[in-house]
Amino acid sequence: MNSFDPRLHAIRPDIADARLGKAAESARLVEGEVREVAAPLLSLYGEPRFDARLDTQGLMGERVRVFDAREGWAWLQLESDGYVGYAAQDDLAVPNDAPTHRIAVPSTFMFPAPDIKSQPVVTVTLNARVCVVGGDERFAHLDNGRFVVARHLKPLSESEPDFVAVAEAHLHVPYLWGGKSVLGIDCSGLVQLALEAAGHACPRDADMQEKDLGRALPKDDLGTLERGDLVFWDGHVGVMTDARMLLHANAYFMQVTHEPLNVAVERIARRNSPITSIRRLI
Repeated sequence: MNSFDPRLHAIRPDIADARLGKAAESARLVEGEVREVAAPLLSLYGEPRFDARLDTQGLMGERVRVFDAREGWAWLQLESDGYVGYAAQDDLAVPNDAPTHRIAVPSTFMFPAPDIKSQPVVTVTLNARVCVVGGDERFAHLDNGRFVVARHLKPLSESEPDFVAVAEAHLHVPYLWGGKSVLGIDCSGLVQLALEAAGHACPRDADMQEKDLGRALPKDDLGTLERGDLVFWDGHVGVMTDARMLLHANAYFMQVTHEPLNVAVERIARRNSPITSIRRLI
C-alpha cells in the first residue's frame, strides 16, 4: 500500500476514501457520508476504544465525513483540517442548517431559554459553530432551540485581529494531549485554535505546522523574535508574545504557561531537545 500519512488520509487495509482513487490500491473505495458534530467536543482516537489515546478533537458544528460505522464507532475525517480517527457515533448528527456564527470566547453556555437564571444545557467552546435563527441584542436564538449570549458570538466571516491574544486567553488552561479547547489543550491545539479564530487555516500537529506555516527564521538567533513567531522543538511548539516571552501548552507545568523563552529553551534542552526551527507567519 502507498505511504500515506494515516493522520490525514482515510485509508485502511479494507476500505479507503474514494477520493484517493487508484492510489488506495486494493482497499475498497467508499464515498463516505457527511455528518455534523453534535456534541460540544468530538474526541478522535486512533482506535475504536475510549481508553485509546486521544489524538485530537472536533468542535460542535464541524462537518465530518464518515467512511465506516459499526458497534457505536464511526471512522471519519474532519473536514476542517483533514484529521482521521475514530469517534463515538452518538456525538454525530445528520447536518441541519448551515452554521452562521462561531463561539468567539473561550467558553460559554447554551441556555434553554433567553434567561441567565435558566439552567444551562451545555458548555460550548471557542470556534464551535452554530446556526442563529433569531433573537435580540442580549440572546441569540439557535436552530436547535437553545440560546447563547449574543455578544459571545461572531459571524463566520468575522475573524479575530490578533491570534496571539486568542492564545493568551487560554493561559492556565490544563494540558491535555489531543485537547483543543479551554477544557484541556495541547501545544499544537493551542496554535491551531488561535490561528483558526483569526481566520488562518492551520494543520493540527506540531510537525505539520512546522512544515506548512510561515517562513523560516535563523534558529540560532533569538534576539530578533517578534510577537506571533512560532518556536518549534521535536514534537512541541510555542508562540512568542513579544521578543522574549513564550506562551505554550506544556506537559512540564501541565497547563498553558507564559515564561521567558531562554528559560524554556534551557529546560527543554536538558531533555536533549534543541529548537528545530523558528517560523514567522506571513
